Amino acid sequence: MHEVSTAAAAVGTTKPPAARHPLAWVPTLYLAQGLPFYAVALIAGLMFKSMGVPNEQIARWTGLLGFAWVFKALWSPFLELARSKKRAVVTFQLLGGAGLASVALALQLPGWFALCIALLAVVSLASATHDIAADGLYIASLSAKQQAAYAGWQGAFFNAAKFLSLGGLVILAGYLEKRIGIAPAWTVVFALLGAALVALGAYHTWALPGTLTVRTAQTDSLGSIAATLVDVIRAFFAKKGIWLGILFIILFRASEGQIQTIGPLFLRDARAVGGLGLSTAEVGAVYGTAGTVAFLVGSIAGGYFTSWLGLRRAMPWLILAMNLPNLVFWYLSAAQPESLPLIATALGVEMFGYGFGFVGIILFIMQVIASGPYQTAHYALGSGFMQLGFVLFKMVSGDIQQALGYRHFFLWVLACAVPVLVLTRFVRLEAETNSQGQV
Repeated sequence: MHEVSTAAAAVGTTKPPAARHPLAWVPTLYLAQGLPFYAVALIAGLMFKSMGVPNEQIARWTGLLGFAWVFKALWSPFLELARSKKRAVVTFQLLGGAGLASVALALQLPGWFALCIALLAVVSLASATHDIAADGLYIASLSAKQQAAYAGWQGAFFNAAKFLSLGGLVILAGYLEKRIGIAPAWTVVFALLGAALVALGAYHTWALPGTLTVRTAQTDSLGSIAATLVDVIRAFFAKKGIWLGILFIILFRASEGQIQTIGPLFLRDARAVGGLGLSTAEVGAVYGTAGTVAFLVGSIAGGYFTSWLGLRRAMPWLILAMNLPNLVFWYLSAAQPESLPLIATALGVEMFGYGFGFVGIILFIMQVIASGPYQTAHYALGSGFMQLGFVLFKMVSGDIQQALGYRHFFLWVLACAVPVLVLTRFVRLEAETNSQGQV
């Protein structure tokens, strides 16, 4: 998530006076960014679980779909051929909504699994491209101080899409599964996801700032944009300490990529195989109540906490908070509690930690990796590596879980947090400066 267009960083953007407060559009912009992402990354997995697809296939195929977010920086500069960032954002929101609605139709057809994967690939590409335009609009329309102030809101509502989906829509799916059948139930869910994204696109025709891209010699043709991209990539890998920074980004999401994939499947799986045996509706209930509130509070608090303490001093605490979910899931797998309120409370702790800690990687990329020339372009590349860490560990998580069982899998995920903590002693956590002390 949170990738931005390349050429914008190279040439700048025009910034008309803001007609609306950022809170009128930042939350909904990142809600629209999160809906298709989590539809692919999590909701599709729960649907496939209900329809009998094995864990390892769910992890592998949904992981492959995530590569759209890994490589999107490579086509990000070509979006600068679009004069209006706002128009690009709205276009890809509407396209993503149409793709999600098409998944609903595919569930009624023969060969539904292959069709769903193909349509979700289209949604992934549309959503990844939307993210470039959305993050470019965010950075171009807000000052550096505003970017930091609204980072918590940004992260909160991107991930709020997860809990709105896992909460209300999954509860609805569980209710409908018992009454109209599994495939019809998920048809309704994906139709609603598509409708929600289309509605957000319609709202954003009014709410988004009309930030325009400045057209120069660097953005007036495909050839000049391609040349700019080559220069952007060269400058990115010339940064001091960049390879250690990339390793830090990838490992930061190693535990998350695995826990966010296997955790919901663990909640659904039968107790006889180490799961908690929750129904689809119960999973939706625990994530949609305490989980939603705890995540929103944690994410907003993490932004203000980091703004107050500074990134270097805050980072170890953010990493520890990010790994609270791993400890929570290990406890649940060891104790296998039957009390739904107790499970909901534990998942509330998980979501608070996840929301609080996720701010760390966003600000690390924004303030450290993306500092200097080509700021938004390098943010896009850094965020691509962030998604790569998530996808790589997501893809193998099903096979690891099958080999270790749930309890030992969650211990393994806890161990995955150690390397990134060690790296905080060595990685650069401040923006690089030149000899005159300028960023």
